[in-house]
Amino acid sequence: MNTGVAAVQVHGVVPGLRAHFLHGRSAKLRAMDLDRFDRQLLNLVQQDCGQTADRLAEHVALSPSAIQRRLRRLRESGVIERESAIVDPRAVGRPTLFIVSLQVERERPDLMAQLRKWLAAQEHVQQAFYVTGEADFVLVVTAPDAETYDALMGRLVSENPNVARFTTNVAMSVVKRGLTIPVPLEE
Repeated sequence: MNTGVAAVQVHGVVPGLRAHFLHGRSAKLRAMDLDRFDRQLLNLVQQDCGQTADRLAEHVALSPSAIQRRLRRLRESGVIERESAIVDPRAVGRPTLFIVSLQVERERPDLMAQLRKWLAAQEHVQQAFYVTGEADFVLVVTAPDAETYDALMGRLVSENPNVARFTTNVAMSVVKRGLTIPVPLEE
């Protein structure tokens, strides 16, 4: 497991979030009934989606063909949205991770759509969430240095007059990343 500022997606936002983020769709997927084996597989493929069915069978008490069938079902049902590589930001010159809370003046649909589109187009914005609470958006931004980040935020404010304010936290290290799926002991 990586320590320090670990891997984040270098292009785009969280899988599936781009369409939701751009179009404002609500998440209408209902939770699929997952058994112990499905949950184990989901945790394993999140660690490394390149593992073969034979390798996965070493950790899950199923045959490789049963694992392949389950993974196909999980993909077809949308539980596994897509599989992608996780790139270490340090290796591509973006070692600094910023967590940004962003507040807007007004939540007019046209202004919100403009801001969403702008955020989705920025290569340094890795993830963007429309949230409840004091902030309206929470962003995950990678950059080579504070100067690059400062220039991005300057453009954000100047090109989006609806942005009221933002606050920034610099990530010192990544403690945990991923969606852990609880696995029941027995069914």
